[in-house]
Amino acid sequence: MLIVLSEHVDYWDHDGWRDPNSSSLLTERQSSYEHALGASTPYTPQIIVDGTSELHISDPQQVESTLRKAATTDKIAVRLENVSVDAGDPSVLRAHVETDAAPDHGADVLAAVALDRVESQVLHGENGGRHLTHVAVVQQLTKIGKVSKGKAFSQDIQLKLKPGTDPKNVRLVVFVQQPGPGRLLGAGMRKAGS
Repeated sequence: MLIVLSEHVDYWDHDGWRDPNSSSLLTERQSSYEHALGASTPYTPQIIVDGTSELHISDPQQVESTLRKAATTDKIAVRLENVSVDAGDPSVLRAHVETDAAPDHGADVLAAVALDRVESQVLHGENGGRHLTHVAVVQQLTKIGKVSKGKAFSQDIQLKLKPGTDPKNVRLVVFVQQPGPGRLLGAGMRKAGS
């Protein structure tokens, strides 16, 4: 299964139009990948696969080869249950998360609240005048715990949704990743209410 997250960085925001989905935290995450992967400079669009490979969208053979290889790499199981928006408070997303044990070193457990579909009308800058459609747009990325070597992870989580978020447009992605950001060890995804 291929799980995609679109992490909007904020370094384009100075061009006269602020991307409402951008985040300085995601810009810092991209910079961490640049350092970890030995790249010389960040650019957009950039594709990172399993925390270990950088792809160039202009090379479809490289994209296909890397994704096929990633699909056959063993991953630890990440299970999401009872993913729902609180009936009494529609700004709260709740879920139960379980993972298998980390095979060697410990790893971080991160939860991403992402919107299935986002549209924006760009007013200025490089894409000025364009209507853009995005998928799997990260609204928030939160470290919810750690997996220790040889120990599983199990926890109920509660995440705050941004005001005005349509619960039907929300997906929860939880992934286990070595610190750094390092290698992705496993991931799971569920829609709110599924």
